[in-house]
Amino acid sequence: MFNMIRIFGETGGGEIIPLLIILAISILMIASMWKLFTKAGKPGWASIIPIYNLIVMLQIVNKPIWLIILFIIPFVGWIMGILLCYWLAVSFGKGIGYTIGMIFLPIIFYPLLAFSSDTQYTGGA
Repeated sequence: MFNMIRIFGETGGGEIIPLLIILAISILMIASMWKLFTKAGKPGWASIIPIYNLIVMLQIVNKPIWLIILFIIPFVGWIMGILLCYWLAVSFGKGIGYTIGMIFLPIIFYPLLAFSSDTQYTGGA
């Protein structure tokens, strides 16, 4: 009995539901980024490699690679992340409203950008 409590917790295994939700959201976001990379003509697997995915993303939005240095500066990194969302939205023919959606509701707007049939890669920002 003690081992079962330790394995499943005192709630009877109720913590598995949040874990499955997090797993589903993670898979959705990975698939979305993979599709965005392939829409832009880049290899989809590049979206799951840390740091390299940022380099490829800068190539997608047609910005210089040295900008990656700015992402590691504490406050500047946040601003660069917002700018990257804007550049990405513009690269796929979207505007500032879509950028705001990508920043505040990424779980909705990244899949919309990736899997929408009317969204095409138009080139760098």
